[in-house]
Amino acid sequence: MELGKKIRQLRTSKGISIAQLAKMTGLSTGIISQIERNMVSPTVDTLWKITKALDISINYFFNDGQRLSPIVRKHDRKKIILPNSRVTYMLLSPDLRRKMEILLVEIEPGECNSEELISHEGEECGFILSGTLKIKYGEEEYVLYEGDSIYFDSTVPHRYINIGDKKCISIWAMTPPSF
Repeated sequence: MELGKKIRQLRTSKGISIAQLAKMTGLSTGIISQIERNMVSPTVDTLWKITKALDISINYFFNDGQRLSPIVRKHDRKKIILPNSRVTYMLLSPDLRRKMEILLVEIEPGECNSEELISHEGEECGFILSGTLKIKYGEEEYVLYEGDSIYFDSTVPHRYINIGDKKCISIWAMTPPSF
């Protein structure tokens, strides 16, 4: 996927300069230019900032326009793996054009979904299949173990970290879709 090319095409189609996008996102013009030239890959947090500024959903970058079956076979799951990250997101719902997104998330020990707390529209519910996950939610912290679940308002800044010594595997439902 040429993420940078899609960002540039969308930005220019909206008549937004790199400098304007930088101001809208709080990112530097240099990093936006590097992302658009596919020299660096954005973090999830950076990608959310760009999509919010361009008034689109992250699914814009993953939607290939095909009509999809309501069934998602294990070997056909769409995977989202960002460079320099040891977090794997696998889409369990057939596509991102729905009102809800279901993800299988695998997080290696010591890894987190974002260096900074993130917030976005909607609600989330997570269920821990195996491992241990710390959820930072606003000023609170919660530690979840196998079989535990959490439900929260996504507009409150949050992030999660695998504080265990093995891979944490969890399932998340989000509405509206954030990827």
